Amino acid sequence: MTASLSPTRAATTHPVDRVPSAGRLVAYGAQHVVAFYAGAVLVPIIIARSIGLSADELRLLIMADLFTCGIASIIQSVGFWKVGVRLPLLQGVTFACVSPVVAIALSKGGGTAGLLYAYGAVIVAGIVTFLIAPYFARLLKFFTPVVTGTVLTLIGISLLPVGARDAVTNPHTGQEDPANARWLLYALGTIAVIVLIQRFFRGFMKTVAVLIGLVGGTAVAFLLGDASFDEVGRADAIGFAHPFVFGMPRFDPIAIISMIVVMLIIAVESTGSVFATGDIVGKRIGKEEIAATVRADGVASIIGGVFNSFPYTCFSENVGLVRLTGVKSRWVVAAAGGIMIVLGLLPKGAAAVAAIPAPVLGGAALTLFATVAVIGIQVLSRVDFSDHRNLIIVATSLGMGLLVTTYPKISEAVPPWLEILFGSGITLGSVTAIALNVLFFHVGRREGPAVAGGPAVGVITLPEVNRMSRQRFGEVFGSVVQNNDWVLDRAFAEAPFADTGALRAAFAEAILGGSDAEKTDLIRSFPDLGARSSDGEALAADHVALAELGPEERAEVDALAVAYRDQFGFPLVVCAREIAHYDRVLRSGRERLENSAATERAFAVVEVAKIVNYRFDDTVANANPIASALGAGPAIERRW
Repeated sequence: MTASLSPTRAATTHPVDRVPSAGRLVAYGAQHVVAFYAGAVLVPIIIARSIGLSADELRLLIMADLFTCGIASIIQSVGFWKVGVRLPLLQGVTFACVSPVVAIALSKGGGTAGLLYAYGAVIVAGIVTFLIAPYFARLLKFFTPVVTGTVLTLIGISLLPVGARDAVTNPHTGQEDPANARWLLYALGTIAVIVLIQRFFRGFMKTVAVLIGLVGGTAVAFLLGDASFDEVGRADAIGFAHPFVFGMPRFDPIAIISMIVVMLIIAVESTGSVFATGDIVGKRIGKEEIAATVRADGVASIIGGVFNSFPYTCFSENVGLVRLTGVKSRWVVAAAGGIMIVLGLLPKGAAAVAAIPAPVLGGAALTLFATVAVIGIQVLSRVDFSDHRNLIIVATSLGMGLLVTTYPKISEAVPPWLEILFGSGITLGSVTAIALNVLFFHVGRREGPAVAGGPAVGVITLPEVNRMSRQRFGEVFGSVVQNNDWVLDRAFAEAPFADTGALRAAFAEAILGGSDAEKTDLIRSFPDLGARSSDGEALAADHVALAELGPEERAEVDALAVAYRDQFGFPLVVCAREIAHYDRVLRSGRERLENSAATERAFAVVEVAKIVNYRFDDTVANANPIASALGAGPAIERRW
């Protein structure tokens, strides 16, 4: 890869800092541009169409976007002073800014007049981002996964209607025409191409699936007379969107605040990309690197506001390309930046992009925006929803965001100084998530999540668990582990617990780490599968199918339990909650009779661990009745 370097220098230079030969620089850089291009140009196109810009104004936006993307990428990858992380990170306009920018522009009359307020907000937000970069690590506690996941989900969901409207827009008139199936077929065809490429191709082809979908859809539309490239012929060969081409920026406090919130979310997103890239290329990422990344985002956004563009962030698509190709040099991304600067000086190229028919663009936008929502859902999957506070934060924030997304005119019902906040579902949802996170986790007495509850013990929070005596710990959690002292002793020894997951893990690790004798004793503490209480209730069943057996079925279960105990010396333990019918319990038990004693003990311990995990879930659910009720499925009878 580094033919231009001497062997000695190549051996001592980190792959990130190596400079490939000129030919490879251009080839690898062009590859990054192709992978990035579709996502980059979608933002100015969507914003322009949403706020009513003309074809000429859209062309200027595309040129400005590409030109500034190139500058931003060079700043981040090459760096200067304490600006730029100096990793192969390509910068692009973030989708997170689409809805806020559109809301700001439309609230100020739309068109270029409204866009000037958006540029003013971008410039100020960029300055604020640059200044807070050294302190950003301290702010991360306010941008936990429950906040960032909610915001990313809202961004994707709130932007889907934009793609949907484009999907049914007449490319000749620019008006929505949902009754015409022709436009819908363009959108669906574009989506189909993207999906099929993702399914049947590998490597680089998958990274440019959206670009291929756009090119293919536009080509079909051109052949059918629904796309025109007349503007390409009329456009100049070389041009430049000079600073403040639409006029000097204007400033509105609410617009600025909403954009600062967006920039903070972008900074969190960039932080994730930096850690991912550092892992790929083998570079340690510390506070200095994060601060340098955020400073670069701030500087790039300031330049974006000046050069008629928008906020910038690290493009995750290109992070994946670094992993895919194994090309780790940051100078390759710098070369990609240079290529984009050149493309930003070519009005004919911008005119060709602007000629993409709205339905084709809508199809691609739907897939991209839905992907953003899925990324948010992935982040939320790391959130502990057994803690009702997290549930309330996500539910309330999504509700507030979707209220505005569903009924945009609701902003007319609030005071003028709140119009921007209520003019964007993303902005309102983001502010709600941040405020509730502060309220629940950073203000007043921090009670911590409720982890145990019920009529006998009341509601017990995690800090209370961490202050418990061993005796009290056993009273609260003894039923979870069949009151086995050695399990309780080892779990209690792991206190203090950082979160609910750590408390759960303490029980699991205690069980799996026991000696053979201790594990056997634990298994023997469970009742036989067919055992019943004095009133005839099944003691070892937690499923209706096992709790309400007929006489013949009960006799079969009893016979199996006796045979099992006779052979292994301990009861047949089955996590019946995972089994839909008693026949499967019988089949599983009979198969287990073929195991050796050692194998069966290990099998039984796994079943015990499953049961303990479910019991722990029940204990947490009892402590969080609201969360439990909202998340409950059909009621089933559960007995242990």
